[in-house]
Amino acid sequence: MEVSSLQWIVTIVVILALLAYDFVFHVRKPHEPTIKEAALWTSFYVTIALLFGLFVFFWDGADFAVQYYAGFVTEQALSVDNLFVFLIIMASFKVPRADQQKVLLFGIVVALIARTLFIFIGAAAINRWAALFYVFGLFLIYTAGNLVKDEVKDSGDNDDEANNVMVRLAKRFLKTTDEYDGDKLFTMENGKKVMTPMLLVMVAIGLTDIMFALDSIPAIFGLTQETYIVFTATAFSLMGLRQLYFLIDGLLDRLIYLSWGLAVILGFIGIKLMLHALHENNLPFINHGEPVHVLEVSTGVSLAVIVGVLAITVLASLYSPKGRALRRGSQEKKETQTGE
Repeated sequence: MEVSSLQWIVTIVVILALLAYDFVFHVRKPHEPTIKEAALWTSFYVTIALLFGLFVFFWDGADFAVQYYAGFVTEQALSVDNLFVFLIIMASFKVPRADQQKVLLFGIVVALIARTLFIFIGAAAINRWAALFYVFGLFLIYTAGNLVKDEVKDSGDNDDEANNVMVRLAKRFLKTTDEYDGDKLFTMENGKKVMTPMLLVMVAIGLTDIMFALDSIPAIFGLTQETYIVFTATAFSLMGLRQLYFLIDGLLDRLIYLSWGLAVILGFIGIKLMLHALHENNLPFINHGEPVHVLEVSTGVSLAVIVGVLAITVLASLYSPKGRALRRGSQEKKETQTGE
């Protein structure tokens, strides 16, 4: 895939312009987005992402377009899973609802920078060492196994406890106030300049984003090795994450099988990477350093599997007995709040 310098520059400028627009017109003035606002802007970013796929289709061909869509859907699904952790962190730090947009935008910027670095480092490493496909494949299979293990143990409470420990350690070793001062990062207390919890939660979100990149980048490299496709699919999956957070806030706790679905997807991509690694094999202790002619999974099949697994996961979550109970509980809570 040949990508000109001009195409790279235009793409990066558009992404930076969208981030700047988000900050100036939505985040700079703290407010809690309405469902309508969140839905409109989520639709806007999803539409841009889908239209970009059409641009790739007409400019570079159907194969690269399928690779882009597969990467975008996978990264978007992983981003939704990340929102669960964001909810826990926000709750642990008791971030005011109106200020959560600023925290999320900061997290998106950090994630975009971290993943961009990982993408270019990963692309250079793959081009030099084809054996890295084995490492990525095994890592994704290992990650999928951990997701299954966590679901079996039902470790949701442990995550919350771990984040509370993080909050206590941060307050112990870093001089910070207990109260927020709007969305300020620093404030004056007893004549001294100290940090507010807002700065701590941004650091927590940023570090969490970097950890998430370790999972997402190998996953998308399992679908395409084109650096431009990897970058754009990752960037567009992150762009609408802030609006998506407020749109599906009440839905997140009902996606009870999302981790199972992601485990299947990551395991599938891990196996796909291992097959590709065998096909490109140059390790002397495997088949005497010669490629192993195995069946490779096409990108079209990968896209169908990913979309199918996500659809089954969402439907099973919403219509399972537990999912219906959570939905009824959410509706009753809203009715109670309306009555008050």
